[in-house]
Amino acid sequence: MVKGVEGDPLVALAREAIEEYVRFGRVKAVPNPLPPEMEPRAGVFVSLKKFGQLRGCIGTIEPIRANLAEEIIENAISASTRDPRFEPVAEDELDDLSISVDVLSHPEPISSMAELDPKKYGVIVESGWKRGLLLPDLDGVDTVEDQVGIAMRKAGIIDGEPIQLYRFEVKRHGGG
Repeated sequence: MVKGVEGDPLVALAREAIEEYVRFGRVKAVPNPLPPEMEPRAGVFVSLKKFGQLRGCIGTIEPIRANLAEEIIENAISASTRDPRFEPVAEDELDDLSISVDVLSHPEPISSMAELDPKKYGVIVESGWKRGLLLPDLDGVDTVEDQVGIAMRKAGIIDGEPIQLYRFEVKRHGGG
């Protein structure tokens, strides 16, 4: 069983989705009946860590599926097998993973970096079709400048390009 917060149903669903896909190549079915906490629609990021180091992180900024359960299942599978920065998670790694599920609030446009706080808000930086996102409260990201700079680099936005900033909050489940 993948390590996680046993009592959190969102983390448990992510863990089950990863295990079922990695072990058997099957997409986990959406719980039926759907628990009330999984009914809303929201953007979701699923993050995996192995021995404290990032092992995968994939998410959706805004909801694209029918409910939170579908969003978690798809993003958990993607985080474990389709993050281009990492090889797919192997079955022998499952016991060493910790998982977190971040449920995002709707992003709101802001007019300046003064409206950000890297411990409280995630950031989205857009320039034309390029868009980078950084979740809040990440180890080593202590200033707004660091946060925005990392999001810009992720998007391929260079200094001097016009940007639009958005902020969002997350409800973090688990300790990935």
